[in-house]
Parts: sequence; structure tokens; C-alpha cells
Amino acid sequence: MLLIFPSLAYAIILIALLAMSKKIARSHQDQQDKNQDDVTLASIGLKNQESIGLQMIIFILLVLHGLVCFQDIVTPEGIVFGFAQALSLMAWVGVAIYWMEGWYFNLRGMMPMILAIAMFSSFLPSIYQGAVLSTAAVVSHGFILHFITANMAVGVLFLAAIQAILIGWQEKNLRSQFKEKNPPILNFSHVLLLGQKKAFLEQLPPLVTMEKVLFNMIGIGFVLLSIAVFSGVFFSQELFGRPLTFDHKTVLSILSWVLFGGVLFVHWKNGLRGSQALKWIIGSFAILLLSYIGSRFVLEVILQRA
Repeated sequence: MLLIFPSLAYAIILIALLAMSKKIARSHQDQQDKNQDDVTLASIGLKNQESIGLQMIIFILLVLHGLVCFQDIVTPEGIVFGFAQALSLMAWVGVAIYWMEGWYFNLRGMMPMILAIAMFSSFLPSIYQGAVLSTAAVVSHGFILHFITANMAVGVLFLAAIQAILIGWQEKNLRSQFKEKNPPILNFSHVLLLGQKKAFLEQLPPLVTMEKVLFNMIGIGFVLLSIAVFSGVFFSQELFGRPLTFDHKTVLSILSWVLFGGVLFVHWKNGLRGSQALKWIIGSFAILLLSYIGSRFVLEVILQRA
């Protein structure tokens, strides 16, 4: 039940951030109306202060989320894990990587979506308690390696998928500038950002920088995913005496690993980018997410079994 507290903290920060969106948009408009030379130096100092303040807030959220997540998983009964705990860990890793990247890049436009997902994911373990893992699994070095790298890989690739979605929005925003006569279409992203999607997207780095960061994340995530997939093979052999079980989790994990590897290879070989790359990245992550939480979700939510 402790995991309800980070979800409330995420919700408060998210509401405050979205409430500020109109003020941010108004500030941008005022700067455009004034002489840029008069406001540039002052705005740089203000943005630096805001950026440091946001980084400190995210750090506090990370500490709170991490502590209660640890308490929810490491219990007196043993190591408890399920699809809800998996999603919460995925969100925590994603926010942690976002926090680290935030010191080098202006990624404020990503914050509303990341906080919304983290708020939802951190609340789920208070509803779905998960199941106690076997003692043999917990003391296995193969399991520890597999568990850590799998969660880190999914967290990194989760953030990459979020960034891919934002890059797609960025491209559409740039194209829409030539079609201002058409009214904006009401969609999920427009509602999520309270009609201020354009103002948030304008705070993102250029598309070239976003794509460079995106493929760096995918490269790191692919290395971690490779370790997780192959350590899972040895982990299975250590516990069950057979090297590989071709259940849906194994098949989907290997498929997502192949797809992410293919995306990186084609990007390196032929410079794959744009909408085609984004579709493959989001699709590959969707398959990975199914393998990551699929069986536990079916057992705990659909079949109502731990």
C-alpha cells in the first residue's frame, strides 16, 4: 500500500506542470512580441533555475518511488513480483534515465507523459500484490543478473519508445506549421497536455539531437536486453535443468531482441530514420512489453490467480 504515496506525488507534480503550461506558452508569446536582445540573457538565467528546480523535484520523486518500490518487492515473506511490480520498476528506471539525461538536454517536453505513466504504474502494486518468487530463484546468481538487466533494459527502451512518440509529434508539428488553416485535431496527446502540446514540443531539442539521443538509448537498451535474454537461458537451465523453454515470454523476448537489433543495424547501414524507424521502435517495444508482463497480467488480472 505504500506505493500509493509516489503515485500521489507524481500526480501533484503533473497537475502543477500542466497548470504551468499556459504560463509557459504565454511567456513564449511575450518574448516573441518583445525585442529578443532585451530578454535573452534574463530568460537564460530563468530557464537554468527552472531546469535545476525540476531536476531536484524529479530526484525527490525517484528516491520516494525507489524506497517504497523496494519495500513492496522485498518483503518478510520473500521476493514478491508480478506484472504491477514489473511496470512500476520499468517506470522507475525510465524516470531515472530521464533525470540523468535532463542534465545534458532540455527534455521538459517529455515530462508530462513520463510522469503520467509513472503515476499510473506506481499505483498498480497497491491493487495487484504479485506472487512470491521461489527461494531457488532468489539465491541464483543467474536470476539476479537476469532480473537486474531485464528491468534496466525495459526501462531504457520504455524511455526510447516515449522519445520516439515525441519525435513523431515533433515532425507532425513542423509539417502542421505549413497548414495553419486546418484546426487542430482533438486527440489523446492534445487532452493529456491540456491543449498545450505545441508549447511543450517547442521546448524539446532539435530533431537531429532527439534522434541521436534516441538511438543511443536503443543501443544501451539492446546491450542490456542481450544480457537479459541470454542470462535467462542459463537461468532456466540452472533452475529447471533444461536450457530453453519456448513459451510465449521466450519467443516474444527473442523476437523483440531481433527487431531492436535489426533497427540498429539498418540505422547503421542505411541511415534508417523518420516515421519508418519510429514505427519499428514502438512496435518492437510493444512486443517486449508483452513478453515482460504478458503472462503475469493474464494470471493476475484476467484469470485472477497469483
